[in-house]
Amino acid sequence: MKSRIKLLGLALSIIGVLFMGGSVFAYSMVADGQHSLQTFSEAQNVTLSYNDEGVLVDRGEPAGAEAILTLLKDDWGYPVVDSDLNPDDPLVNTGTEYMYQMALVAYHTLNGTNTVVLDEPVEYEGETFAAGTYEVATDGRYWTGFDRQHPLDGPAREMAWSGTAHALIGELGVGTVTASTLQLSLGIVALIAGLGLTFLGTGLALVWIAGGNKKEALATESVRQPATV
Repeated sequence: MKSRIKLLGLALSIIGVLFMGGSVFAYSMVADGQHSLQTFSEAQNVTLSYNDEGVLVDRGEPAGAEAILTLLKDDWGYPVVDSDLNPDDPLVNTGTEYMYQMALVAYHTLNGTNTVVLDEPVEYEGETFAAGTYEVATDGRYWTGFDRQHPLDGPAREMAWSGTAHALIGELGVGTVTASTLQLSLGIVALIAGLGLTFLGTGLALVWIAGGNKKEALATESVRQPATV
């Protein structure tokens, strides 16, 4: 029985060591990914703006940053991690910072206006639009919120949601997913390491218990009972 407990302990210890080795390998892969993301962020040199008091601002105004955060948290439902918004490290390299930058691009697109020029009168659905210059507000509309056949909305949609705006949002989305995946990977590494320590600790405990029982048995056998009369 004792030998079986000892063998079980050794087996669990070996499994624990394998788990620990796997966690070390997984962490090295995560570290490589983090280094790559950091290098990519540094190459782009995109940073967030903070005032002298360390408050996040947009175009110099804290209210602008608050409006962007409201879009991010309330409209998009993104779980903002406040500690990611660090004035001492304004480089965009965390999931929250990438999402904030994406919301910044979207916010100014959604609240902008574009100039549409009609060279000649255009009739659309019973309404005539005279030739001239029109200021068309995006008015919080996304790409699908415009009537592409409308003589004003159609051109305004192309101006507001330009290829540049879509490309920036797409690129920032990739950064967000990458950063979030790396954070999740760190959690998995910690889980694997925890399992390894659990198996290793349990295995060593079983080996110790089996060894201790053997010594106790030998000590008991060495005690001689006094002869009875």
